[in-house]
Amino acid sequence: MTIGHGELRKGMAIDLDGEAHFVLDVTRTKKQQRAPVIRIKMRELRTGRMVERTFQGYDVKLTPAAIERQDAQYIYNEGDLYYFMDTETFDQFPLTGEQVGEALRFLADQTTVQVVWYRDEPVAIELPTAVDLVVTDSPPGLKGDTAQGGTKPATLETGLRIQVPLFVIEGEKVRVDTRTGEYLSRA
Repeated sequence: MTIGHGELRKGMAIDLDGEAHFVLDVTRTKKQQRAPVIRIKMRELRTGRMVERTFQGYDVKLTPAAIERQDAQYIYNEGDLYYFMDTETFDQFPLTGEQVGEALRFLADQTTVQVVWYRDEPVAIELPTAVDLVVTDSPPGLKGDTAQGGTKPATLETGLRIQVPLFVIEGEKVRVDTRTGEYLSRA
């Protein structure tokens, strides 16, 4: 099965040069009486390397990558290895810090994620859109800062620093958007 340039979307996994890639961004341009130009920004699944490719023409055909997603729970880390447990079979497997990538900022113990498998090998993780994290450090809000819906900095259990409303105190759980890294609500 192949997909054409019009069916290519952000977030898809495609097979290119024998390796699986996640599509991060797709830009299409077309000038009069010329074939369309498609610029694709991708991340290679195995290495995490960023790749940009340009294709030209109407006959661009890409192959979707044969990846599988499976629920797993983060359990612990040991050096640069992060261990996950399959929630159905209870099998444990490690991923490197490079494979986990930016998701590490939102990864607390017992967080359920989706692990991406390619050729029977775990290669990356996908976080849920929001995670609940505990506030470990947050200075008290100052009286009178509320006229504009004031915020203050807070450090979460993973080391992530975000802006939270003045009423949030240490020890509370807050919901954080994993796409933007912003405060959503109390948990």
